[in-house]
Amino acid sequence: MRVIAIDGPAGSGKSTTARAVARQLGLAHLDSGGLYRAVTLGLLDSGVPATAGAIVGLAHSLPVRLLLIGDVFRPEVAGVDVSQAIRESRVTARVSQVAALPQVRDWVNHQLRMAAALHPRGVVVDGRDIGTVVFPDARVKVFLTASAEERARRRSLQTGARTDADGLKEVQSDLDRRDQADSSRTVAPLAPAPDAILLDSTRLGFEEQVDRIVELSRKALDLAPDVDM
Repeated sequence: MRVIAIDGPAGSGKSTTARAVARQLGLAHLDSGGLYRAVTLGLLDSGVPATAGAIVGLAHSLPVRLLLIGDVFRPEVAGVDVSQAIRESRVTARVSQVAALPQVRDWVNHQLRMAAALHPRGVVVDGRDIGTVVFPDARVKVFLTASAEERARRRSLQTGARTDADGLKEVQSDLDRRDQADSSRTVAPLAPAPDAILLDSTRLGFEEQVDRIVELSRKALDLAPDVDM
């Protein structure tokens, strides 16, 4: 499979960057975090015990799935588009706990690999262990990061949170907790793959960071600049 893996910490702009890279290259965008969030949303609305076995069983029965619409994989729960609902604060507060469960990660990773195989041209996948665990053989691996302050600013703008000093401090504290949870978990901790290209986007404009990934992807995957979008 033709896979471009973009990993990085919370608030680094992985999903928006991956979406733009996919659009420029004529590939599909696959957001692994969206699937974890969809599983978490299903759990919160179900009342089942928050155990790995119960969560995976629920994901099968609802079902939780990724539906390919054009070049975008849309998360669904029980046949309902949850693209907006999975961004609610209650989901954000619980998703790290759900994602830390090995059985849940195995289920999500299997779904991601099956989804990637559906698209004939290839996928741009973003997450926290895409290049290390999910697609370790991906020919393009990018670890996207930025300073804590910049990530807090971007997340605040994305969610509509306060952007004054106190508001940014609160968002940064939330991101710090998420980083700690993701980096210290036993299974698939957040870390760059040994062969990943580190891209610090703190001082880069959005278009510039997208262009850099597009350029290196075209070289690595032998994609023509005039690929049909």
